[in-house]
Amino acid sequence: MKAAVVRERGQPPVLSDFPEPRLETDELLVSMVASAVNPLTLTRAAGAHYSANTPLPFVAGIDGVGRTEDGTRVYVAQTRPPFGTLAERAPVSKGRLLPLPAGLSDTLAAAIAVPGLSCWNPLVHRAPIRPGESVLVHGATGAAGRMAVQISKHLGARAVVATGRNRAKLETLHEIGADLVIPLDQPEEELRRAVREAVRETQVGVILDYLWGPTAVAVIAGAGGPDGPRGPSVIRYVQIGAITGSSVPVESAVLRSSGLEILGSGIGSSTVQETKNSLTALFAAAASPGFRLETNVLPFAELGSHWGSTGEERRNVFAIG
Repeated sequence: MKAAVVRERGQPPVLSDFPEPRLETDELLVSMVASAVNPLTLTRAAGAHYSANTPLPFVAGIDGVGRTEDGTRVYVAQTRPPFGTLAERAPVSKGRLLPLPAGLSDTLAAAIAVPGLSCWNPLVHRAPIRPGESVLVHGATGAAGRMAVQISKHLGARAVVATGRNRAKLETLHEIGADLVIPLDQPEEELRRAVREAVRETQVGVILDYLWGPTAVAVIAGAGGPDGPRGPSVIRYVQIGAITGSSVPVESAVLRSSGLEILGSGIGSSTVQETKNSLTALFAAAASPGFRLETNVLPFAELGSHWGSTGEERRNVFAIG
């Protein structure tokens, strides 16, 4: 079968032949239809993600949409290594398959799952949003950040505050639910002050951080500290992505004096059942009008030409079958 095969760490996968999977107990053979390329897809294929431990060679792709042998349309949450979802066929445990609602297209289901789950899981399980609270999305102009703005409103956020470097893209977030936007291209002290004012004004209860790195220092300082904002509950700061840096220095007083909590959300931080519940609810919500995620649908044969790009706010999806 044709598959995106990784044969060397740090090198992009190559579309080539790969052995057909032999099913093990409790597995089904899924004919893949669509699989999206997101930052997690890229970092795991490169061996740069903390969950990347599959021996070479292996097939890239962490999730996607396919059909079982009886024609059932399913979302594939995980495959058995060395097989991935960027292949014509994949062996998948029955417990890792989710049926898709009729109103949700293959392309949108493949594109929305990872960015949608990145905010749905923390807002429901890791740091549940409470009545009257608002959400601050740090790094809101990419695909995942844009989904976080929309899902925060869908789950009942009083208001959504969005940060980002691109001022033009920031302004477009008002169209999908952002109430306040904060540009990141300003001096650290001014950024800290802007965050503090926004957190206090809207009573932010949850911060979803897709960036980490240097700007997170100002956001954490703005949300915490001795004179930090006080809302109906402590602020839960959820670290999701590390696009601009893998570490952040945090002043101890910021945590001790404010009750600010820092936690992470990713592979390993939620149970399998919590993830399945989140995906089921996400797909049901996405099947109704409202959620917007632009996509680029690409032929599987052009994998080599487009590998390395997620499409930024437009998510790249490879049409496989």
